[in-house]
Amino acid sequence: MRYLKTFLLLLGALGALARICVVPELDSQLVERLGQRLLPWMDQLAPEHLNPSIFVGLRLSGMQAGTKEDLYLHSLKLSYQKCLLGSASSDDGGGDCRATPSMGQLALYLLALRANCEFVGGRKGDRLVSQLKRFLEDEKKAIGHDHKGQPHTSYYQYGLSILALCLHQKRVHDHVVGKLLHAVEHDHLHQGHGSVDTVAMAGLAFICLERSNFNPDLEQRISTAITAAREKILKAQTPEGYFGNVYSTPLALQLLTASPGPHGMLGTACLQARAALLTGLQGGTFQNALTISQLLPVLNHKTYLDLTFPDCQAQRVMLAPALEVPALLHVPETISVTLKVSSVLPPYKQAIAVPAGSSLENVLNTAQELGGFTYETQASLSGPYLTSVLGKVVGDREFWQLLRDPDTPLLQGIADYTPQDGEVIKLRLVRW
Repeated sequence: MRYLKTFLLLLGALGALARICVVPELDSQLVERLGQRLLPWMDQLAPEHLNPSIFVGLRLSGMQAGTKEDLYLHSLKLSYQKCLLGSASSDDGGGDCRATPSMGQLALYLLALRANCEFVGGRKGDRLVSQLKRFLEDEKKAIGHDHKGQPHTSYYQYGLSILALCLHQKRVHDHVVGKLLHAVEHDHLHQGHGSVDTVAMAGLAFICLERSNFNPDLEQRISTAITAAREKILKAQTPEGYFGNVYSTPLALQLLTASPGPHGMLGTACLQARAALLTGLQGGTFQNALTISQLLPVLNHKTYLDLTFPDCQAQRVMLAPALEVPALLHVPETISVTLKVSSVLPPYKQAIAVPAGSSLENVLNTAQELGGFTYETQASLSGPYLTSVLGKVVGDREFWQLLRDPDTPLLQGIADYTPQDGEVIKLRLVRW
């Protein structure tokens, strides 16, 4: 009888684990090397390169960058005050303000302030909150009262903005929250590049709202939407273990970690994701700053929701710069990459010779230098984003899709993807 009781207790414990998302600790050296990849980005203090997500990711990672981290936050504050409030002088070190930060960038900046245990307040803070609420109101109008429209930016930024305001204990009106609820309820989040990370961001925003009880009249819809978001993410798990793809998995795991539920396979799904992440880390898959900054909290058993009450006194391991391997003294191998653009007339096709290890952005640069090819980009939190190719500018609800011939979409951006010798890369203008 005693053994039977022990067996039943063990089964109960396993059943409980199956209902929560458990990502066991990974090798500390692997995690440290991942954190080290953020350090070079922290040296880029020009406004167009600043990314609040880097600061947030480090603060939730259990690792720190010391004075470099403090300088990065200081640069963020100078730049965002100048661009959003016009309060910084031209000689304050903030640099030129070439473009007003987007809704998503402002929302991430508010997350960075919470990561530093700051609440927005006072005249400047109130203006930042008002600006973000105006962004949301504009997006709400774009979606329309009949929900037939789409936000000017994305539902990802919409959810992120609601989350940021919630973490700062700022209430968002029911009609604004209702637009995001409707999008989840009617599966309207499929935009452009996919939806798993968008669903995860919406779910995190809803959990924050549920815990804060800011929208009591929407309580039941919010609770149902959290369950729906969790189920959508679990259904999107690939045979390899990723949720959607390797780059959407970190945010998906944040949502699943913060949202234990009755689904009996939750724990198993997260263990499979952990195995996939381990493979990705060992293979050097994670190079993008935004993705790394979303993954580091998960590896420290944290999520953006921990910014509700952040522990700014917690001990964190100091990150040392990665040791550089001396370059071998030989002429780099040259590879050939063919660029094809069929969305313009006449169509463009050209083989481009570049050194091995070049990024797709290097290929585009070389093509432009050779003549006959032009392109323009816009800075984004995920890296440079193509806005124009051969004079064809993206329109409303359009984007330049990157594909490996014949029709395999690239998961990485132009700065992160490294073509191989003989590859054919297609640039296709797509409407969503």
